[in-house]
Amino acid sequence: MSGIFISFEGSDGCGKSTQIERLKRRLEAAGRPVLSTREPGGTELGEAIRHLLQTAKEGEGMCAETELLLFAASRAQLVRQVITPALAQGKIVLADRFLDSTTVYQGVARRLEPAQVAAINAFALGGVKPHATLLFDLDPARARERLTARPGRQKDRMESLPPEFFEAVRAGYLALAEEERERITVIDAARPVDVIEADVTQTLTKRFHGLFD
Repeated sequence: MSGIFISFEGSDGCGKSTQIERLKRRLEAAGRPVLSTREPGGTELGEAIRHLLQTAKEGEGMCAETELLLFAASRAQLVRQVITPALAQGKIVLADRFLDSTTVYQGVARRLEPAQVAAINAFALGGVKPHATLLFDLDPARARERLTARPGRQKDRMESLPPEFFEAVRAGYLALAEEERERITVIDAARPVDVIEADVTQTLTKRFHGLFD
């Protein structure tokens, strides 16, 4: 039995991590085997790459091309070590970010050549793509307010980028959602958490009949 692969996208502060945890609990309560993971990360190697990308001093001054390749390296390991085996076991895989983040952050906001980004993405994926993607859309200024309000949180390397970068990220995500309507569903992330959860449940019930039975 093959599993189901669902990715969650959106800028930091959009609430996708909260919704992943809520969905995981609901699916487990329904008796579904679930695996949640994140990008970059999800493996020992991937977590080391995450540290390099986000907080390590060595990552300061990293060029966009290096950033792209490090994200791809983390994804390649995650796909082969975690996601593919989990799907083969019939599990539901919930990924906090996947290929669309690279398409948008590096291909759009970093202005790298889209064809090259797509080729590197394809190589890292090895043919594995989400069956469905939920895009949590939120105004970048609102997302930053949420991040700032979190006690004790320090900005990582990506979060320290200027507002214009995240405006480009949002525009890139929405354009991608228009191009891939069958896979990507846009979720209004400005609403209350419970309302968003209900929207997620309704969306996935339509996409995967009997998912919560």
